[in-house]
Order: sequence, then structure tokens, then C-alpha cells
Amino acid sequence: MIELWWVVGFLLLCYDNGISAQMKYSIPEEAKVGSVVGNIAKDLGIDLTTLKERRFRIVSGSSDVLFQVNQDNGQMYVHKTIDREELCPGNSVCLVNLKIAVENPLEIHYVAVEITDINDHSPSFPGEDQLLEISEHVPVGTRFPIHAARDPDSGINSVRFYKLNTNSDFDIEIRENEDEKIPFLLLKKHLDREQQKEHRLVLTASDGGNPQRSGSLNLIIIVIDTNDNRPIFSKDVYTVNLHENAPRGTLVLKVNATDLDEGSNSEIEYSLSKTLKQKVYDTFILDSISGEIRVKGNVDFEDMEIYRLDVQASDKGQPPWTAECRVIIKIIDVNDNKPDIEVTSLSNVVPEDSKSGTVISLISVTDTDSGVNGKVICTIAGNVPFDLRPSIQENMYSLVTMGRLDRENVSHYDITITASDCGEPPLSTVKTLTVEVSDVNDNRPEFRHNPLELYLVENNVPGSSIFSVNAYDVDLNENAAISYQVVRKDAVQNDITSFLNVNSENGQISALKSFDFETLKTFQFQVVATDSGTPSLSSNVTVNVFILDQNDNPPVILYPVSSNGSAEGVEEIPRNVNAGHLVTKVRAYDADIGYNGWLLFSLQQVTDHSLFGLDRYTGQIRTLRSFTETDEAEHKLVILVKDNGNVSLSATATVIVKLVEPKEAFAASDVKSSAKVDDQDNVTFYLMITLGSVSVLFLVSIIVLIAMQCSKTTDYTSKYLQDTNYDGTLCHSIQYRSGDKRYMLVGPRMSIGSTIVPGSHANTLVLPDRRRASEEVRL
Repeated sequence: MIELWWVVGFLLLCYDNGISAQMKYSIPEEAKVGSVVGNIAKDLGIDLTTLKERRFRIVSGSSDVLFQVNQDNGQMYVHKTIDREELCPGNSVCLVNLKIAVENPLEIHYVAVEITDINDHSPSFPGEDQLLEISEHVPVGTRFPIHAARDPDSGINSVRFYKLNTNSDFDIEIRENEDEKIPFLLLKKHLDREQQKEHRLVLTASDGGNPQRSGSLNLIIIVIDTNDNRPIFSKDVYTVNLHENAPRGTLVLKVNATDLDEGSNSEIEYSLSKTLKQKVYDTFILDSISGEIRVKGNVDFEDMEIYRLDVQASDKGQPPWTAECRVIIKIIDVNDNKPDIEVTSLSNVVPEDSKSGTVISLISVTDTDSGVNGKVICTIAGNVPFDLRPSIQENMYSLVTMGRLDRENVSHYDITITASDCGEPPLSTVKTLTVEVSDVNDNRPEFRHNPLELYLVENNVPGSSIFSVNAYDVDLNENAAISYQVVRKDAVQNDITSFLNVNSENGQISALKSFDFETLKTFQFQVVATDSGTPSLSSNVTVNVFILDQNDNPPVILYPVSSNGSAEGVEEIPRNVNAGHLVTKVRAYDADIGYNGWLLFSLQQVTDHSLFGLDRYTGQIRTLRSFTETDEAEHKLVILVKDNGNVSLSATATVIVKLVEPKEAFAASDVKSSAKVDDQDNVTFYLMITLGSVSVLFLVSIIVLIAMQCSKTTDYTSKYLQDTNYDGTLCHSIQYRSGDKRYMLVGPRMSIGSTIVPGSHANTLVLPDRRRASEEVRL
């Protein structure tokens, strides 16, 4: 709604070009755009039809955008929303001055538009909240200024009333200053921060408009503390359990004290009492700010089981208040200590004949842990002839023998004793005891082989060592010191053993005489080995001695033999004999055997090689052809007989062959037949002696070898070989085995087909054997 105010009076000024006049209009703020303020042309008396021609318009002023004129009807209307509080802030009257121009003739008119206020703003405070800090000792009746509300509206639309919400502690008081109302907060009763440290009030400001508008302010009143309360711990006594060996820095406990005051009056510092044991300060540390008690040093249950700490809490007020509490820390044992083994040795040397149950050592076991962590079980590791026997006193044991000891089997024992506690996990300690088993004379001297076989070459040097016996005794020291002696039993044995001597210390056997194979082939004696123990023990060994042949006998010519003993003979044969006629046979004998007794015949000298031939093995002399008239009547043959020894020995025989006419030959044969009877008798006698000796030797060898076969052990018993059929002129052969060797005793003649392998004494034969490619046989 628009009101038009006319101001009576005018000022007429006559100039060449215009007339000046002023009018005033009134319009409320926030009027809608297009609202008519007034008809200026009509009010100025200007012809409406000339408005466009005369360019009727608003020509000046910053507020021209707020209003416009209609050149059709002369009305002025609102062009833009008008906010009085923005356009005229702080003014009680808001006028907008406009200048209206009309041309032809030029006229200037002044128009004032008053913008009237409407209640379009609520009272407002500088902020939503206002914080007030009031000490709890402030006296009643004290006033505190608070923010005043502002309302951009004017007049009755501005702030008119203040109101505080209902409370028992504060009230509002208004002081008017000209047209402004200033509020104050009035304290009605004493404040107690410990009961209520903060008060929240709402102050409401209202204007006088219609409808009424209001705004509010939140009053936050903080009651400032005074140090009128002492700290209080949450508990008088704190009890906590702590495992030993807790790492440094481990949180044990946090004590908590509270102070109803605030600020520095409620800031609490914690400290340990000055009267505690030094161990407490070394083990724990207290944070003065947080009240946390942490591990500082080593926590060992075995050192101390419980700690008692006196803790103080002090505030920072003036003067400060102090409170105390007690902290009890109980240390819980963990299995952190291994058992300890203490050995009291009665003796570390035990005779091997000790009885079962003999006490060797006393074992004491301790564990500084408690409960099951300190309970210990002892055991012996391994299969040893010892045992732990518990005693009446706990954790005490006796180490005793269990079963028979044998130093020769085990002379040294490392007894491993394990002590394990019953903790979780269990801890163990291992200790090793060394026990030596001392020797007693409980073992006889022993020979590695029994019987022993000695193969001795004849013609040994008298006084030199021929053999060595060696016994061993598994005992020690004097119990193992062995002396040797030849056993002399009867007169027959004494005949041989009297020529034997043994070194009592090293068992070297020497012969005081030289042995002859042709006289003695084998004999047997015994050696006794005796230790030096008390009582002494002994054992015997049988030594079978086989005399080995040497080529020490030259061949002996048996035929021909002349009357003076020389090997020379005369044979007469008819001239008319044919080729192949047996002239004679040279017979020879060698007392040696084997190669040494194997004789070969050869023609060393002959007058005519085309007439006579000699069989090298049999000694037979035969004609190679028939005789002629030109052949000489007498022929001389020199026959060399030699053995096959390494250094061969030989003999020669001379045969004179005379060629006679057949009649003379018959007569001569009669004469010679009688002469030959004697020679044949001598030869036969010698052959009987030889064959008898060989037979006796053969029988003795057989008996000895059978006895050896029966007495030998499995590994070293002499074993007879299978008989091998030899064709030839071998009188006899004895084959036997000893260990891994094969031996053969042969008579004066050797078998045909035997292979000779020269040895040191030229008496080694290699015999064919189906079980082994080749084995050596000592003769």
C-alpha cells in the first residue's frame, strides 16, 4: 500500500530553461517488484501524452535501479527488492532521493522515497555461544557482562526484552543505555566446581514487532577450580602377579589417583616412597605422569618372591595435597633354572671282579625352582652296567654297579646322568662320569693258533733262532707279562727238547743242534706261556716240527760197482745183437727226496754216439744199431748221474762194453752169472734197506698227519688232499694241507709229469688241484 505525502510550498524560480519542485513518497521495505510508489507525472502536473516526447525519466542517483518510471502513464514502481537494513544501516529514517528530468522545456524535479521498516529480522547475538569462566570462590551478587543482542530493525521492531532460563544459580540484569539494553549475568549463590563444574544457560532476546521475533545465546559457564580437594587412589592396596624373567619395560601395573579439582590442582605426579629397599628401585620404575609401574631390572623368583611398593600421588596446587597407596607384586615362578648335579665320587676306578651293587659315587641333585619346577627325576642313558638307587633323602642317589664287569670287554665307561625337572617345558642337565675298570688276573695267556707248525730246513745253524712263539694275554700290566718255557715230559722227548731253548721273555726258540732230514723227519714239543699275575695262569701250545730236505746228499751208484768200490763195470755183448738190445742198466740212489732225489742220467763220454743210447730217466743203455765189422771191439761209456737240486749233485759211472763173438759171449755169460750173483745179492740188500726206510718214513708221516688232522681247529687243522694218481716210478707220495698251503712228502723218485717250480731250496712243487688254480706245497 502506497502513501503519498504532499509537502505544501514551492519555490518558483524563473530561469530560461526549467522549473524545480520536490515531492516525497513512502513505501515499506521488501515491497514486491512492480509495486507502484506513486504517479509522479500526475502529481507534478505533466501532461501524460507528452511524457515520451519530453523524455520523462529518472536521471541521477545510485538508487535509480531501485525505482523506474513508466513513460506511458507516469507511474514510478519498484524495480528491485529493497532491504532497508542494507540500504540504510543504523539509521532511524531511511530516505531515497531521486532526480526526475523532463525536456522541452527542461524541468528538474526532486522526489524523496522513505523506506519504512518492517519486522523482518530477529534479534541476534555475536555468536551462538558465550563462554564465561567463574572461580568457585567468587562472592554472591557479582555481575558478569554478557553479549547484547542486535536487531537491524528499528523502533519497536528492535530488541526490547531479555530472558534467562530458569535456574537456581544465576539471574539476568538489564542496564539501559540510551536506546540500547545491555544484559548482565548475576550470581545468586556460591559455586562448587566439584559438584558442578559447568553450567549451561540460554539467554533469549525478543523484539517488539508483531509478530514478535527472538534470538538466543548459549551461556557456558565454567567453574574455575581452587585446590580444595586431595588426590584419591582407586584402591588402597593393589595386588598383581608378575612372571619372573619378565623383559625390561614390561607393564606391571598402572596406579590411578583422581583429584576432584582441575587444572594444576588436579594434575597428579606419582612417586615411590623414599624408604623402600634398594632392590625395589633396581627392579621397578614408576612413571610420574601416567602412574605406570614397569620392569626396570632382572625379576628373579629365586631372588625375591614378593615386592611391596609404597606409591605417593601429589597434585600441583598451592599448597599441594598428597595421598599414598601400597602395591604388592607377587612373582610367579617359571621353570628357568636347570637342575644342578653334584657328584661325590668314592672311586673312579672299579675292579672288574666287583660285586653287583658296589657303590661308586653319591649323586646330589638340586633345582632352585619351586613346586613341580623344582621336582627332579634322574636317569642313566645308554646300556651300561650301572644303576641309580634313590636314597631316603629326596634328590639323593647312589651310583652302583649292576651285573658283572669285564675289563677285557669294556675298560672305560662314560656314564651319562640326566637330571630333568617336571616343569613345562622341562629343563635338563647332563653330567658325564668317567669310570675306569681295573684289571684282575682272570684271563690265561692265549696262543693264536694251536698247534703250531714249523717247517725247518735241515742243516740249520746250531744256536740260531728257528721259530718264535707268541702268546697274548688280554689282562694288563703284570697280569699280561708272559714268560715262556719248553715242556719236557719224558725221556724220549727230552732227547729232542734238550736241544731246544726258548727265550722266556720274547718266545724266540733256538736249536742247539743241526737237524738232518735223512735222520729225523718230524718231531713235536710243547711250550708253556705263564703270566705274572697272582695267582699266575698259563696255557700250552704244541709245535709240530717238519724237517725240510736240502740237497745235501749226492747220488750213490748202486750198479755198476767194481770190487774195489769204484763205479765201474764191464759188459760183454755179442757182436750180432740187433738195435735196441739192452746192454745194461745203471742203478743209482739219492737219500734226498723230491727234486733233490730225482735223478737224471746222461752220457758224459762215449766212443761212438751212433752205437749206444741212454734213457735219461731209467738209466738203461741200449744199442742204437747193429754192429759192423769195422766197429771197435771195446767201447767206454761214462754216465753222469745228477739230481735236480737247486745246486745239483752228481756222480759218474763207467761202463766198458766189449764186443765178443757169439760163442765167447755164451761162455762169458756163464762166468759173469756167477759173479753177478754176488753183485745182485749186494744190490738187493741195499734196495731192501732203502725200501724199508722209505716205508717206515711213510708210515710215520701218515700217523703224524692223522694226529695233526684230529687235533687241529677248523681253520688251522692240516687236511689231507685227495690222492692224485701219478704214473712213473715214484715210490710213494704223501699230500696234506695246513691252513691255506698244500704240502707233499715224496720218496727218492719223482712222478712223471710233475712241474718243477724252483724255490729257495729247490723243493717246491706246484700240484694240480681242482679246488684251486695253484697252491704252493712245502716239502
